[in-house]
Amino acid sequence: MAEILSPLPGIFYRRPGPDKDPYVKEGDRVDVGQTVGVVEVMKQFTEVRSDAAGTLDRFHIEDAGTVNPGDVIATVSEG
Repeated sequence: MAEILSPLPGIFYRRPGPDKDPYVKEGDRVDVGQTVGVVEVMKQFTEVRSDAAGTLDRFHIEDAGTVNPGDVIATVSEG
């Protein structure tokens, strides 16, 4: 089980815009380097990418939830 961590403090978003589809959903296959969401800090957006390939098991942060550096955003079952 791999964890995807927040790189910085801010607001985590699962989609690129309010009217857009999520980057990924729970149960989706993810690849190394694939974007799973973004963290917004003062109108600056930083992509959050998976460090592991596998199935995205679950998000630990709600869409538009507050995160701090090192918070677990999601977990991935590798393989």
